[in-house]
Amino acid sequence: MRHHALNWIAGSWTGVPTLPSIDPASGETLGLLPDADASDADAAIAAARHTFDRTTWAQDARRRQDVLLRWAGALEAQSEPLAELLTRENGKAIGQSRAELRGAISEVRYYAGLARHIAGHVLEPEPGTFSTMLREAAGVAAIIVPWNAPAVLLVRSLAPALAAGCTAVVKPAAQTSLTTAAMMRCLDQPALPAGAVNLLHEGGSAAAARLVESHDVDVVSFTGSTATGKRIMRAAADSMKRLSLELGGKSCCLVFEDSDVEAIAPRLARAATIISGQQCTAARRVLVHASRADAMSEALRRALADLKVGPGIEASTDIGAMIDTASRDAVDAAVERACDVAERVVLRGERRGPGAFLTPTLVEHSDPNAFFCQDEIFGPFVTLETFESEREALDKANNTVFGLSASVWTHDVARGFRIARALRDGTVWINDHNRLFAEAETGGYRQSGLGRLHGYDALADFTEIKHICVGAGVAEGIATLP
Repeated sequence: MRHHALNWIAGSWTGVPTLPSIDPASGETLGLLPDADASDADAAIAAARHTFDRTTWAQDARRRQDVLLRWAGALEAQSEPLAELLTRENGKAIGQSRAELRGAISEVRYYAGLARHIAGHVLEPEPGTFSTMLREAAGVAAIIVPWNAPAVLLVRSLAPALAAGCTAVVKPAAQTSLTTAAMMRCLDQPALPAGAVNLLHEGGSAAAARLVESHDVDVVSFTGSTATGKRIMRAAADSMKRLSLELGGKSCCLVFEDSDVEAIAPRLARAATIISGQQCTAARRVLVHASRADAMSEALRRALADLKVGPGIEASTDIGAMIDTASRDAVDAAVERACDVAERVVLRGERRGPGAFLTPTLVEHSDPNAFFCQDEIFGPFVTLETFESEREALDKANNTVFGLSASVWTHDVARGFRIARALRDGTVWINDHNRLFAEAETGGYRQSGLGRLHGYDALADFTEIKHICVGAGVAEGIATLP
């Protein structure tokens, strides 16, 4: 069954589907999508601008909550077909797609709950003078969604944007546009004003570039590579718009000598290969105390080798196809370079066809400055490094331009907390990895991005604080002190 996508502009579904969406596991064409250009982006921006400026959408919190709750209900009713479409379009294991849809639905409901409590505060800085601080919607938000987790990464930007009172233009990745379009169909409802949410599909980047540079767009929320995030910052500079950027990562997992290596290794293997290793918080560097290095090397090798690679739609699959063969080949080339210079190749992955499959690779190396210990290799590739002390572990883990996430593995509660506190990362898990919640903010230090998504603080990326000052004076008969 083929699925076709359309653009959604000013409440109308438009465009001619011509671009194919390909199943990376089989090479089958799943459906077609239109190829928007800058003029389509201008129309979508104008629609979002009009709805924000000329309707009460931004002031109507109860309507916005109702829209979000109805969206969550519609997504829930379609969750299984959406999960299957996501797996076929992205390649990931079906269990991961189902979990992603559950998380997305939970997050929509979370922000529906917050929509009616975006609180400001009032001060009386001097007698009879009242300063009211309102947290109000920033305006039109452009939301650029990546292909690796398109359901939850759409929702974690669009839901807080709508809860805050923004209008939006969504631009998904071409590889997973069918999934995004199906989710947006669930949002098309009478309570949503025409133009409050718009959707553009494209094979290139002309529409996305117009969203970033337009002075009628007030916020850009982007998830993707650090290199693209830097280009967005440069392009957005002229309009001085707000930026919410979650970018690359190189997550370290610090395993101390008191850890149960045999129990931890399978968990690290799954954390490293989630979405075929195509997740920014995936476990990429395992730093293990030298006394446990041999045991961890063997246990992690076995755990990675035991994971089943195959079509994501099969229930027994652990690692599905990568997003496309071009990405698979680029990752495999980087892995080949790493294997040429690594001190020891513990497990060498291999390409499998005819789909975009790549099995995991594990290498050991002592120099944390090696390119493969520093660069984000977006696939099932893991490095194993050692340390002798807490100080050395921290120095190696913090020796990176990134700062998105890390994990600490130890039975010593005090040690776990002090190491987490000293790591320069936006999220640190203790005795776990890759646990994400709608209620808990995520985001990165340094070149892993700007702002936070999930949680209450995600609203900050889509709101402005306005100070309204009124000199009301004091009541008659009340004396002002000298």
